[in-house]
Parts: sequence; structure tokens; C-alpha cells
Amino acid sequence: MSMLEVNNLTIVFGGLHAVDDFSLKIEKGQLYGLIGPNGAGKTTVFNMLTGVYKPTSGHILLDGEEITGKSTIEINRKGIARTFQNIRLFNNMSVLDNVKIGLNNQKKYSVAEGILRLPRYFKEEREMDEKAISLLSVFDLDKEKDLLASNLPYGKQRKLEIARALATNPKLLLLDEPAAGMNPNETAELMKTIRFVRDQFDMTVLLIEHDMKLVGGICEEVTVLNFGKELAHGETSKVLNHPEVVKAYLGE
Repeated sequence: MSMLEVNNLTIVFGGLHAVDDFSLKIEKGQLYGLIGPNGAGKTTVFNMLTGVYKPTSGHILLDGEEITGKSTIEINRKGIARTFQNIRLFNNMSVLDNVKIGLNNQKKYSVAEGILRLPRYFKEEREMDEKAISLLSVFDLDKEKDLLASNLPYGKQRKLEIARALATNPKLLLLDEPAAGMNPNETAELMKTIRFVRDQFDMTVLLIEHDMKLVGGICEEVTVLNFGKELAHGETSKVLNHPEVVKAYLGE
């Protein structure tokens, strides 16, 4: 059974087929790339996978379970988490509290217990602190736990966003252009981080990316979108050398 199975996914905005009859299969533990020119429909696919958009037609199955049309919160609880091309952190909150936000979908105390500060509230808050610090330490961010998220260097903000996504305990992690805005050294470090996340957390990863060095260096398979339709898919090295992909994506 595939970790993610997408069948004939289509979404129409005012007569425009932004994504048209798109299908995809990703196996558990894969590092998979979704690439294509600007406006090809990549982020729209992510938005449908995470419940931001409801598909016009088609089906999305996560670990064999239909999740098509469910809300963002429901889909996250089922096991999909994501990051964004433009980093979305709670900049006025601490590094630690950003990760604790990701843990909120696992808390069990009631609103009343939280308001009244009953013993269960304090117990779970201590446990969440411990889990958050443990996760931050994986990314070497535990020493910055009390800093405002906005005060972290750019590369560390990317790591924090990934850490927060992992705090939701996903099966599938979606990374939307994680190397955007990074210098070559930061990109090389990011490649190590993504591999580490896959191995350490037994994670399946789907990423959108324009950096072909990163895609070629970590993705085992890729799918290429162009004008909302699949142009090619398969083993990364073969797809990146496909004449139509070179023409449409690399502009050659």
C-alpha cells in the first residue's frame, strides 16, 4: 500500500484547470520531488493535499484512507504536515513556543482544565516542554529555545519550521521550496537535514523545489508538472534529462 496515492486530481478556478487529471503514488520512506515551472500547479497540489483547497474531482488517499475534501486540521491529524515557500513562523513567539504549537493537536486536557490551571494542565504542559526541547535538540536549536523566532538566522528559521511540522507527528512531510532564499552552504546543510529527517523519523517526504542540485541530490523519484498536467515522472536522473523536461523546465 502506498503512503500517498493521488488519483485523477483536478481543480478548476473560473474555468481554468489549474491542475488537471493529476495522479501520483509515493511509497513509505521515499524522498519524492514535485517540480515544474512557475505556475505549473505544484503549490496548488500541496494545497489540495492539505485541505486548503477542495478538489473539483479526484481522490487523495493517505496510507489507504480517503482524505479528499477533509479540513486542514483533520488532514494534519491524519498525518500530513507541511512547510511553506515563504517561512510562516509565529515571529512574536519563542522558538520553544513555535514547536509547542505543533504539539497542540496531541494535548488531552480540556479548555476548562486549562483555564482553571488544574493539575492535568501543568502535567501535560511540562510534557510538551520536554518533547519540544527534545525535538529542538535534534536540529541543534535547543540553545535558542527562548529567543523570538524572528531573531533566528534564515537557515535556522527553516529548520524551526520543519521542527514545528514534525511536532504534529506526521506520516508525510510536504516541503514547499525549502531551499528558497538559501546560499549554497545553507542548501547543502538543508540536504543533510532532509535526509536526516527521513531516516531519523522514518518519514516520507514530498518536496517542491527549483534547486535542481538539491532535487538531483536527494530525490529518488520526481514528477514534473507543466500547465497543471504531468509532463514526466520516474527516476530522478532520467527525468531531469528528459528532452521535454529540459525544454519546459530548464528553458533550453
